[in-house]
Amino acid sequence: MSELERLAAACIFPSFPGDVPPDWARRFLADGGGGIVLFAYNVPSRERLAMLCAALRAERSDVLLAIDEEGGDVTRLEWETGSSYPGGAALGVVDDPDLTERVAASIAAELAAAGVNWNLAPVADVNVPANPVIGTRAFGSDASLVARHVAAWVRGLQSRNVAACAKHWPGHGSTEQDSHLELPALVGNVEAGLEPFRAAIAAGVQSIMTAHIRVHELPATIDPALVQGKLREELGFDGVVMADALEMKAVAETYGVESSAVRALTAGVDALCVGHDLGEDAVDRIRAALVASVDESRLREAAGRIARLAEWARPRGGRADHAGAAAGARRALLVEGDVTAPAEAVLVELRPRANIAAGEAEHGLGDALVVREGEHVPRADVLVVRDAHRHPWMRQAADAAGAIVVETGLPVWRPSHAHGYVATYGGGRVSLEAAEEVLGL
Repeated sequence: MSELERLAAACIFPSFPGDVPPDWARRFLADGGGGIVLFAYNVPSRERLAMLCAALRAERSDVLLAIDEEGGDVTRLEWETGSSYPGGAALGVVDDPDLTERVAASIAAELAAAGVNWNLAPVADVNVPANPVIGTRAFGSDASLVARHVAAWVRGLQSRNVAACAKHWPGHGSTEQDSHLELPALVGNVEAGLEPFRAAIAAGVQSIMTAHIRVHELPATIDPALVQGKLREELGFDGVVMADALEMKAVAETYGVESSAVRALTAGVDALCVGHDLGEDAVDRIRAALVASVDESRLREAAGRIARLAEWARPRGGRADHAGAAAGARRALLVEGDVTAPAEAVLVELRPRANIAAGEAEHGLGDALVVREGEHVPRADVLVVRDAHRHPWMRQAADAAGAIVVETGLPVWRPSHAHGYVATYGGGRVSLEAAEEVLGL
């Protein structure tokens, strides 16, 4: 393999299913590949994940193993049971940066124990209620609040030398489409969403992930004015810039995967997340495209930043604090009216289409019957909704039920005839358990 091919490989971060590395992934790492992005399908158990990470590092000790472990709704370590940690919105409503820092440090301890050294978190987006993909993943809708919690999260996570990644530059919060499915346009002024990224940089964040959103004419991931110009030159960020997954339709359907990779590197991006649905063939095509179309000096710069990150990201052990996280989830609850559920209460969950970033939840509140749009809603003592402000069918059912309503998304809307109301600010297990406590289930 040529030196240019090795430099290009250092910029690529693919994925594969299962907990045994395929031969192509082993060869990729041995030939200088930057690392692997891990998903829920790589985590049948913590023990198997640790074995997988060890097997990957056996090919080369300085690889970066990345994962999305945000807490709340987005978890890979606890995809079956739900997260032990409150998510961004819950931490934001408590507004205790020390708690946020402790939660992030605890997550870092768990990642370090598994052998993961790069966490693709925190979410630095300033959310708007209509957003279909960020929602409770964000710390809130106020830029200053988001900024102080992003900084706290970065400090906590990186206190154990697990690299943080503030996302999604320059702010996916102020959009009304999902970039997994289409190319969203930023709503409002780009400057309104930059304060959390400035705070992350001031806190020493090791990496920043771009968003596939259109601010000017191009998606931010491939826009030199936003990556090299604003992020690098204006904000002074010299860490690793990672592109969000290249198979996302916002860029894949418009520019193609290989062209998007080339344009991202040329714009100033260093690391390319090849993502969940692409494999060996895509890696080969992307590497060849980078060698053919990206200047050698740009490849060297990007590969150098990735090597520097790998040298820094050598996790140190620590103890997880699940009790502190659970106490934080209880502090986040919003409770209104009489929320004591009757004995042998009937629980019904109105569940929308799953957020692609979070995936379909494998857990819920108690033994709730799951009902989707268009299905009959039976009588309920406790009705669980998710972002009811975005779903008219949920609002109609909740108003008609006259039950206790539990909102596991953002409490933008209130039912007219509920006996009581509980908002958890997220659907992670620890937040649902906090709701169960106040309901007496």
